[in-house]
Amino acid sequence: MNEIDFISERIKFGKHVLKLRRKIKSVEYQSRSISQQELADRSDYITKKTLGQIERGEVNFQFETLVALAQVLNVSLKELLDY
Repeated sequence: MNEIDFISERIKFGKHVLKLRRKIKSVEYQSRSISQQELADRSDYITKKTLGQIERGEVNFQFETLVALAQVLNVSLKELLDY
């Protein structure tokens, strides 16, 4: 059986989340992508710190965070997990 490199998978997932976030335009600055803070402000469940840790692949998170992340990024769970 092949070993799973969880660190590598978290990093790839984090880069995917960053890519999805950068597709969203900022309300404050129309020429820029949404910031971590602005995205976190749209969610009752995700903080800027947690979002940064996810994007850097530094943290394991709960299923609830995954669902909230999909919601705030306005994507399906399938799209979020299709990294």
